Amino acid sequence: MSLTDDLLSQLQGAPLQQVSQQLGIDPQQASGAIGAALPLLMGALGNNAAQPQGAAALLGALQNNHSGLDIGSVLGSVLGGAGNSPAANGAGILGHIFGGNQGRAEAGLAQATGLSQGNSSQLLKILAPIVMAFIAQRMSGGGQASAGGLAQLLGEEKQQVAQAGGIGAGLLGKVLDQDGDGQFGVSDLIKLGSGLLGSGKR
Repeated sequence: MSLTDDLLSQLQGAPLQQVSQQLGIDPQQASGAIGAALPLLMGALGNNAAQPQGAAALLGALQNNHSGLDIGSVLGSVLGGAGNSPAANGAGILGHIFGGNQGRAEAGLAQATGLSQGNSSQLLKILAPIVMAFIAQRMSGGGQASAGGLAQLLGEEKQQVAQAGGIGAGLLGKVLDQDGDGQFGVSDLIKLGSGLLGSGKR
């Protein structure tokens, strides 16, 4: 089971109900939107971790801010308005994950799922801290607490997202392909460089 599928299964039930209530949409639409947003977030993190400085900075963020947290408590913090803490600051995390592409990610998710732009933005801010806590759990449990181990874990997940296809994979391609040539290459990396976690801007 991929990381995305595992996390998606953990968000069924009460967490899904809470998210749908927060966004004011029905659970079925919320489930579909989460199913599209998670591969986008996981794939973008995999992309960041492919750069050595990105993997090291991401590992530091996971260990400093997200270690030892369970998904339920993170969701409660986010929905409870505790967005000032690093562990629940969805907006800050999205800025690190997507850099200058955050608007494109939010617009793409809205277009693909039928959510409003506001709901799309809010959903990503809810899910980003949950994804970080989930990956921190995996790193501590799998004995892979190194930048290389993290890069491998997220690199494999990005491949699985691409192979699975679907809305999330299509969104990821659109968001990461900066120059519009349909491929994610060096020119895209240069443009993304300022948005990488490793840029030192926190």
